Amino acid sequence: MFPLRPLPALLGLCLLTACSLRMQPGERARPGSVPRTAPPRPGTAGGPKRPVPPPIYRLSRFDTLVVGEQVLKLYPASRELYERLPLQPWLLNEAADEGDELDPEAEERRHLRAAGQQVKRNGLALHLRCTNGKTVRLVNNPEESEENIFYEYVATLPGIKSWLVAVHLYEGGYYLLVDQASGRQTVIWSPPSVAPNGRYFVCGSSDVLSHFEPSGLQVWRVDAGRPHLIWERQAEWGVSQPRWLNNHTILFEQDFFHNGDVDTRVMRLVLPD
Repeated sequence: MFPLRPLPALLGLCLLTACSLRMQPGERARPGSVPRTAPPRPGTAGGPKRPVPPPIYRLSRFDTLVVGEQVLKLYPASRELYERLPLQPWLLNEAADEGDELDPEAEERRHLRAAGQQVKRNGLALHLRCTNGKTVRLVNNPEESEENIFYEYVATLPGIKSWLVAVHLYEGGYYLLVDQASGRQTVIWSPPSVAPNGRYFVCGSSDVLSHFEPSGLQVWRVDAGRPHLIWERQAEWGVSQPRWLNNHTILFEQDFFHNGDVDTRVMRLVLPD
């Protein structure tokens, strides 16, 4: 015979067993057994954030260039494509990292070794002998004053049959194109990037931080061997290292001041005639 237990104890044992069967650790309700609620919508409290494009693609004031009554649209371009495009040799100095200081005299000695017999340095004077027999003579002034000037031979540009000369002043400077046939001199903002067919060249300038030099773009057309300025525009953004995709389309680095620093992105522009 089994001993009889008090009724309250038996009831307590049954209740404990039932609870342990219902609440086993790790159990999950079956699908559909709990009412489902729709997830919060993007942008609402508790929901995922709406995707926001990087700020660099939302700076609309850097996406146009006004030429006369025409507004040219600039479009973001692939940096991978930009890096594959050839960089013309005379632009290499311009590609130096920020903070690098170039010695113009040393640079000129290096360039003169590849210049040929038509270009010579004689003391303070740079001699450029043209095919018409004329010699262009550019003389340096080494005085430590506002009259200081140094003419640096940079390159021969076969596509537009010109010599490129950098003009260093006491403060700032500019560039000269000297026609190899006539000796005619043309002042330009920066070393030109010449279109594959030699019909156009562009000069990009960027000084968005200090504003000592103009920032923007010059477009030149070569007619009968002579360059003509089609248009130039200064902007609040600068143009660095323009490279040609074809005879009318350039890709360039656009420099702009944003959030206390200079940012850069690659842009594409189709040039009008």
